Amino acid sequence: MKNIIKYKAMVLSCMDPRFQKPVHDYLKKQKLSGKYSSFTIAGAAIGVAHPKFKKWHSVFLDNLSTSIKLHKIKKLIVINHMDCAAAKMTKKKPLQNIDEIDIHKSCFRKLNKIMKKKFPYLKMEFNIFFLNKKIKKVKL
Repeated sequence: MKNIIKYKAMVLSCMDPRFQKPVHDYLKKQKLSGKYSSFTIAGAAIGVAHPKFKKWHSVFLDNLSTSIKLHKIKKLIVINHMDCAAAKMTKKKPLQNIDEIDIHKSCFRKLNKIMKKKFPYLKMEFNIFFLNKKIKKVKL
């Protein structure tokens, strides 16, 4: 295959319009503009790791595999956000902030486990955007 373009990462983020610009600004601040492939889906890590959205999981994994092959990425940057409709869809009762953070972290852990098995060489970064547009890196 000729002309393989190397990118730094794939970014997994949510489709929520409120967070498109903050995600773009965050990646620009990280000096990643033009250096990443992107996968946007409802809930970000929730959409690709929570059992509620099981039908979506293989689509993400296939897309990630393609990005690894075509773009030679070495990292997956995951950006979830608070007040996430997908997180709310995983529960029957209204969520409190602490409950929602637990859902995000649980999906981060599940996704991390999947990645270590399927793509053990891939570095991982997990983040949560808050409504005030501040981002917090999450250590697993």
